Amino acid sequence: MTDFAALDVGEEAALARLRLALRDTAQADGLLDVAYKVIDSPVGPLLLAASEEGLLRVAFAVEGHDAVLASLAQTVSPRILAAPARLDPVARELEEYFARGRHSFDVPLDLRLATGFRREVLARLPSIGYGHTASYAQVAALTSSPRAVRAVGTACARNPLPLVVPCHRVIRSDGTRGAYLGGPEAKALLLDMESAEA
Repeated sequence: MTDFAALDVGEEAALARLRLALRDTAQADGLLDVAYKVIDSPVGPLLLAASEEGLLRVAFAVEGHDAVLASLAQTVSPRILAAPARLDPVARELEEYFARGRHSFDVPLDLRLATGFRREVLARLPSIGYGHTASYAQVAALTSSPRAVRAVGTACARNPLPLVVPCHRVIRSDGTRGAYLGGPEAKALLLDMESAEA
């Protein structure tokens, strides 16, 4: 029985070495289109995915990380591997954000998952400062379609880069927080954290 246990450990170590070699070879040969990493955070595990262009996706656990990776494989490229080094700068900035030492993000972004009006809305969100909020109507007023309040809500709900592109700072006109991709508890935590620091 001990021999089987040793064999299992040996097989696991061999698989880990094989994964590392595959990742390194794919990266060196330009075959790694999307790298990903999962980090712990106060709002639960976050999946981070990046192309060579920049951060492509931030996903909450409630979205189902496997489902998000499958979607990226269909919409971006099937050449996806766990390659944490590409995500280290993003992970560091998120860690600084949650430690209340960072109020905005400086990492390059790959916005290909947001097109048209959705991309226009996402471009406006970083102007909502840390510790501040804006209503969906206020955000709509900054766009080419100032009456498209519902479309702003949809753009926020489908934001591929929550936290980094701060859709959590968009609230309802009556002052209530509204829905959030990461869930209402995550939105409350983020807004409370930011307002306590601002």
